[in-house]
Amino acid sequence: MRCYLLTLTMAVALLGKTTAVAQTYDFQNTRLKDDRRVELLLKQLTLDEKVSLLGTRMGVERLGIPNLSCYEGLHGLGLGGPSHHNGMRDEDGKQVPNDLPTTIFPQAYGMGCTWDRELVRRMGDIEAEEVRWYVQRPEARRKGLVVYAPNADLARDPRWGRTEESFGEDPYLTAQLSVAMVRGLQGDHPRYWKTASLMKHFLANSNEDGRDSTSSDFDERLFREYYSYPFYKGITEGGSRAFMASYNAWNGVPMCIHPCLEQIARREWGNNGIICTDGGGLRLLVNAHHAFPTMAEGAAAVIKATTGQFLDQYLPHVKEALEKGLITEADIDKAIRGNLFVALRLGMLDDPATTQNPYAAIGRDTTAVPPYERQEVRQFVREATAKSIVLLKNEKLRMKNEKSATPLLPIDVGSVRKIAVVGPYADRMIYDWYSGTPPYEVTILKAMREAGREYGIEILYAPDNQMGRAEALAAKADLVLVCTGNHPYGTKTEWKFCPVPSDGREANDRRSLLLPDEDDIRRIQAVNPHTVLVLVSSFPYAVNWSNDHLPAILHVTHCSQEQGHGVADVLFGRVNPAGRTTQTWVKDILDLPAMMDYDIRHGRTYMYAKGDVLFPFGHGLSYTRFEYGDAKVVREDRQKVYVSLPVRNVGPCDGDEVVQLYAAYPDSQVEHPRHQLRAFERVTIPRGETRDVVLAIDKDDLSYWDTASHTFVRETGRIRLEIGASSADIRTETDYYPLLKRSRR
Repeated sequence: MRCYLLTLTMAVALLGKTTAVAQTYDFQNTRLKDDRRVELLLKQLTLDEKVSLLGTRMGVERLGIPNLSCYEGLHGLGLGGPSHHNGMRDEDGKQVPNDLPTTIFPQAYGMGCTWDRELVRRMGDIEAEEVRWYVQRPEARRKGLVVYAPNADLARDPRWGRTEESFGEDPYLTAQLSVAMVRGLQGDHPRYWKTASLMKHFLANSNEDGRDSTSSDFDERLFREYYSYPFYKGITEGGSRAFMASYNAWNGVPMCIHPCLEQIARREWGNNGIICTDGGGLRLLVNAHHAFPTMAEGAAAVIKATTGQFLDQYLPHVKEALEKGLITEADIDKAIRGNLFVALRLGMLDDPATTQNPYAAIGRDTTAVPPYERQEVRQFVREATAKSIVLLKNEKLRMKNEKSATPLLPIDVGSVRKIAVVGPYADRMIYDWYSGTPPYEVTILKAMREAGREYGIEILYAPDNQMGRAEALAAKADLVLVCTGNHPYGTKTEWKFCPVPSDGREANDRRSLLLPDEDDIRRIQAVNPHTVLVLVSSFPYAVNWSNDHLPAILHVTHCSQEQGHGVADVLFGRVNPAGRTTQTWVKDILDLPAMMDYDIRHGRTYMYAKGDVLFPFGHGLSYTRFEYGDAKVVREDRQKVYVSLPVRNVGPCDGDEVVQLYAAYPDSQVEHPRHQLRAFERVTIPRGETRDVVLAIDKDDLSYWDTASHTFVRETGRIRLEIGASSADIRTETDYYPLLKRSRR
């Protein structure tokens, strides 16, 4: 055995007994480079141990390396399996408590609507703190330090059943927020990671129906500029060294064996960590894609593609592949090397007695307050929830006893005495398939009742409009809140259960964009025109009637333990809304191309959408107003261009504005999108004050993929920089003339 400090054992005679001191191995030497340590560990492993490392548990008990497993973590740590909190009952029908609570944020789709990098980073940091806290407790049940998050997939179509898991349709926004979450999950220590961020799902995985065997077909340019961009940034900028290969194929080649895994993700981008299959990926490779006649041949292909983890039953098939000479031990070494690197960065290859890992102490103190019980964490979730809310519409109406019309929101506590809160999600929290169990939950009704007591407002409630009970309450109220939307079906263990056409979930795409309760909303509005639609949903709806007839609409996603407080804070003006849409909300399902058309140039996203839309990408209203001054390029360096403009809050209250910069190429000889998001900042501006907002544009993002030379080329002609409050609300423009031709990418 190899060791660099201690001998194999040291016997000390004491009272007739022998005490053995644990062995220290050469791969534990933290003075060595990471690659060298991984190489030394590989030399220590037996072939059987190497084969065992092709699974999700990455430990080697013989060498003192604890087993590492994984957790879901899209918007909070998921323990105990998918949505363990939902609908779990004993034989007597009583709710079964889950004693593993974790902090639960709005769905990833909602976190995307914050357009707030730092907020998303902090969410990842809180989640990582809870991972370490649970894993390193003396009574820990499971040792998972690899977190399946963020989802860097792009929501190119609102019918996609897993839209709830994505930050949105735009590659730049999704990349920026993915980078932020990776950094939060992994921490900022130069040597150690707090947890390992494993991004999902590489690549172009945005159809659920038939996902086990379909092919996402598009050209090399869309691969580079659109579908792979968030993963590229997550690796090169965020520091993630892990991702999951998706079920689908790209241009006919299943992703878990696609040559781009090694040629691009590993060699070009530097992902020297984990690449894993999706759950059951090996079986589907053979039985759904029919890429290979036997499981052994499929397993060999997966390993040779440098996919080093199977989320599948793989052991007998890998052994058969070895016996038949389909793969060698060297092939396995190459595939699992990345798994060992991730374990190293998590501190698992250190000597526990001498490790300098700053995260190793989290959870050891049994008297410490758990992260999910800390008041500052709970307050942060409330803040994040309010920041995720998008005010889609807010028209002026005249309330009772008012002389002039004013915007319906925020609620005027001086004139409103009764509020009817109605709808299926007024007093019910629904958790999605990858949600954990929150330590508590605040429904919209609960928060509204709290606010009602504070402001002296009576809160009426009806869960639905059966026998006209919601209408009856609406007739008595000064204001009505209709809380409705989709059901994420995290409560159902039955796979593919999704009976409502406009609902969606994993394994089910949506077949409609219509809101099922809109007829009830029509009846309620006929009784009381002061009706607000609180859309609690995981994706956009074509709420055309509501937009035409209701004075106010706001959107919030499911799952946040502080959902009610976040909504109430916005409704009463304690928080000025500044959330922005991250998808184009179309008016009609017929405005969308065919679901399996992955060429977004045919009419997808704000970059290529045809005709009018309901709500554009980047849209969101405020209770105040902002004026944009003239923009100008103030400086540039080798890598960035800096644009500055004054933004003044000329409205009645403090607020946040999301300043968005889009690039267009009016003089280019190359086809480009209409315009592309290339910078944004969410800034707080007090009433009556002006902020000079500086937007930094990466010059590499002003380039295009040249298919002839297979490289990024920077535009040399005039680039128009459009700055505004949404993709359809451009307030000011300036031109930039680049000099460099080639991108560094």
